[in-house]
Amino acid sequence: MSVKEDQIIRELSHYLHEHQGDQMALMPVYDAALDHSRRRACTHDQRCPLVMTAAVVVDERGRVLCLRHQGGYALAEAEPEDQDDSLSEAALRLLVEEVGIRDVWTHPGNEGPFLVDVTPASQHGYGPRLRVGIRYLFRAHAGAVHSSVLERGYAAWVPLSEVAIPALRDRLETLLIGT
Repeated sequence: MSVKEDQIIRELSHYLHEHQGDQMALMPVYDAALDHSRRRACTHDQRCPLVMTAAVVVDERGRVLCLRHQGGYALAEAEPEDQDDSLSEAALRLLVEEVGIRDVWTHPGNEGPFLVDVTPASQHGYGPRLRVGIRYLFRAHAGAVHSSVLERGYAAWVPLSEVAIPALRDRLETLLIGT
C-alpha cells in the first residue's frame, strides 16, 4: 500500500465523518482508493478518479495565495508524488517550489482537509477522469512570500471575493468569518 492511497483513504474517511452531506459525491473516490490499496495496483484502466491536492493559504487580511496561471491567478494544485510523506505536504510542495513560501501553519484540530470537491471531466483540463481536489487550509502572514515574487507577478494575494470556486469561497467564509 502506498502512502498516497493510505492517506487518501484516511483523509476521505475523516472528511466524510465531518461532512456527511458530501458522502454521495465522494464514495466512488473512496471506493477506488480502497480498491487500489487492497490490490496494490490500479485495475481500472486509468478510469479511476484523479486526486489532486491543494494548499489554500490565507493571510491575515483574508486573502488567498494564488499562482499565475493562464493569464490570471489560480490556486496551486498538485498531484501527490511518491516522495510526499502526506497529502498535506504534497499540497504545500508546489507553493514552496514555485514561490518559496515559508512559515505557514494550521490551526490545531484543523490539520485535515477542509474541502474535498469533485469536478466532472467535462469541466477540467486534466483528461477524461473525474478530478477530486483535496484542499488543506494553511495560514501565513503576507510576508511569508518574498515581495520580489509578488512584484514579478509569479503569485498574488487574491481577495476571498475573487476566488473563482464557489464551494471553496463559501467554506472559507464559514471558517474564517463565521458566516
